[in-house]
Amino acid sequence: MNETLGLIHQRRSVRTYEDRPVEREAVDGIIRAAMRAPTAGNLMLYSIIEIADEEIKTKLARSCDNQPFIANAPLVLVFLADYQRWIDLFLASDVPSLCEGKGETMRLPGEGDLMLACCDALIAAQTAVIAAESLGIGSCYIGDIMERYEYHRELLSLPVYTFPITMVCFGYPTEAARQRELTSRFPQACIHFKDSYRKLDDDQLQQMVEPRTRTAYVGDAGNVGQHVYLRKFSAAFAHEMTRSVRQAILTWTSESKRENSSSVQ
Repeated sequence: MNETLGLIHQRRSVRTYEDRPVEREAVDGIIRAAMRAPTAGNLMLYSIIEIADEEIKTKLARSCDNQPFIANAPLVLVFLADYQRWIDLFLASDVPSLCEGKGETMRLPGEGDLMLACCDALIAAQTAVIAAESLGIGSCYIGDIMERYEYHRELLSLPVYTFPITMVCFGYPTEAARQRELTSRFPQACIHFKDSYRKLDDDQLQQMVEPRTRTAYVGDAGNVGQHVYLRKFSAAFAHEMTRSVRQAILTWTSESKRENSSSVQ
């Protein structure tokens, strides 16, 4: 196995960090690596906010499901889906007049543009994670940044055509974190199909989660499906995330409809 594949296969989420900063050279190297990630049409539909203010980190630790380790992470990066930069450039380049000459109204971002920008941001985030891993720096994704859209939008001064799709904490892992057992993954046959999607039958579904029935992950009952439904899928944070994302999409598309109806100037 080559070195890169070894890093990927040994990577685990790290939530406890040594009491030392991530050097500026390493931070810049991680961000530069993220900026070399694949991107749709080379548009780079993302932005990266480095959270250096300790008060903001503390607020994020509270707003993202009360996880204190976020405030203790030496490096915190928020990855935004970002179409605002291009819209600003279109306006600065007088695209509305161009469109008017063609008898059209300048198009503003829709749902598809948001999804594409989310893809760009997530690809950049994962590239940053692997770059950090190569430097001996651990990481942990925080999906809770998608919750409480209105609060995070105000906290981070986010314009309309942006969305915080993920946040990643980085730091040098403690010895305990380095030695923590790797979590299991589903068998490849349950994930990897050829030419078309294949639904799993009941037996295959049970085989898929069987390793997890032997862990404390599922509690006393040993029923993975019920456990995940109650603890993840139908939990309060899942309902809030759905509400928050729905509001973000509504804000994004409502602004587009409003501007289109008034013929962007």
